[in-house]
Amino acid sequence: MVLVHGLWLPAAAMELQRHYLAQMGFNALAYPYPSMRLTLTDNADRMAHYARALTAPRIHWVGHSMGGLVILQMLARAPDLAPGRVVLLGSPYRGSYAAREFAENRLGAYALGHSMQEWLSCEKPSDFPGREIGVLAGSRSVGLGRVVARELPVPNDGVVSVAETELAAACDRIVLPVSHTGMLVSRSVAQQAAAFLRDGRFDHCTVTEV
Repeated sequence: MVLVHGLWLPAAAMELQRHYLAQMGFNALAYPYPSMRLTLTDNADRMAHYARALTAPRIHWVGHSMGGLVILQMLARAPDLAPGRVVLLGSPYRGSYAAREFAENRLGAYALGHSMQEWLSCEKPSDFPGREIGVLAGSRSVGLGRVVARELPVPNDGVVSVAETELAAACDRIVLPVSHTGMLVSRSVAQQAAAFLRDGRFDHCTVTEV
């Protein structure tokens, strides 16, 4: 299984989730990529090359925020990759109100980097044959989006609204009382990711406070 971090973060940001998932029996790796310097397509193609070099016959993917968008772009461009399930953690598939607000000035647009700017303007991939995709969103409204966006749609995780995470191709979705950054340290998030990776669905019966 491969964990993919979000914008501005290093691969080490996924370390606690990697640790939790390893405790739950998953052989988890954290994939690093330049979230600002390269375009989304460039990052997706590089990650596909990385995936092809892995020897596992089945590879699951867990992406936080923009990391999930890179995963989706990769799968759309390389449908021949090894099979496996996908969990998106707070990934703004439908675009990001906070990011668009942030990009209204030159400094903000620069800080978003090339990958996020490409996602905001490109046609979103929507067909992922044979892939089971689970969407996990947060509803604890604490985060940078509350600062940069004048009126962040509710409910939200402080950066991304629940509505922005919606993906028609997903076979299950769940909302937890966790913030966007809090997803990185939440054991409940790891438990739900593990449930989906094992069974193709989240454990809706055991949703608890994080």
